[in-house]
Amino acid sequence: MNITIIGTGSFGTSLSMILDSNNHHVLMYGRNKSTVQEINKDHTNKNYLKDITLSETIKATDDLKDAIKHGDILILAVPVKAVRTVSKQINDYLNELDKQVLICHVAKGLELGTHKRVSEIIIEEIDEKNYIDVAILSGPSHAEEIALKQPTTVSTASINKTGQKQIQDVFINKYFRVYENNDLIGVEVGGALKNIIALGIGILDGLGFGDNTKSAVITRGLHEIARLGTKMGANPLTFMGLTGVGDLIVTAMSEHSRNFRCGKMLASGQSLDDIVENMGMVVEGVNTTKAAYELAKIHDVDMPITNVLYEYLFESISETDALISLMMRERKSETEGLLEIMRNHLEAEK
Repeated sequence: MNITIIGTGSFGTSLSMILDSNNHHVLMYGRNKSTVQEINKDHTNKNYLKDITLSETIKATDDLKDAIKHGDILILAVPVKAVRTVSKQINDYLNELDKQVLICHVAKGLELGTHKRVSEIIIEEIDEKNYIDVAILSGPSHAEEIALKQPTTVSTASINKTGQKQIQDVFINKYFRVYENNDLIGVEVGGALKNIIALGIGILDGLGFGDNTKSAVITRGLHEIARLGTKMGANPLTFMGLTGVGDLIVTAMSEHSRNFRCGKMLASGQSLDDIVENMGMVVEGVNTTKAAYELAKIHDVDMPITNVLYEYLFESISETDALISLMMRERKSETEGLLEIMRNHLEAEK
């Protein structure tokens, strides 16, 4: 198939390698002319995957119209903050070309201000007649390891439940396994909110805390993700799978994770502004913390870890005050949180 990847970052590049190895015709789109030239001429993308050589059959362009003209499937591998603008541009060209495509995004976050999931942004900006379906591909998947063809397992979900099968078909191979999931809300929420917890784990690691502390925050963080997710209409079982606990573990426990690295740098005394500026890649957990904090207020969901991280990131409370706030909360039964998750699910099902 002819497949276009919108975005030339690390994840988009690693996905191009999968699709190329599956014998699809891959065209990447990027705004940076030097990166496009490097991909076409040198068959590398050293800013993002420095030790990887790309197949000569992977091509790139800085002309968005040509990129859309090429693709029967469009893979949106751009940061959440760029999704709305890019979707508007895509819609204009699809109208001009009188073309219908399958759209799949790989972004993990929530939009600031609107609190919308990425698929919601896309369908707001792209006319229904211009897309067959809108899907997501998500799960525990570091680009650096995908590019080395290390075994990786992810999930796909879609609005109309048809596009996810096609996404599964074009990506699945001997080292990249794709499962279908009918819970689009859960897949998107899990992928977004785990970045908040990964930020927190990075801070704890940078402050010298050990496995006991990290395990506690990961476990209770998963509860928070499930509480808000089910309130938004997700199936709680989704958070026990690849896009829940799976993605949470890989993001919270690895130096590959930019959210984890950002947390460590914050703990070392670097300012958030300097970290974001010098990272070279978007740290989705920062904006998602703010969006989730506001969503929790709207839905009346208790999210103590998210609340403390919000105060730490945006209201400058100290690490000591943050930890005391978490450890000295009102005593509760562990199963009380699980019952709340199930109640949220039953309410959403009504």
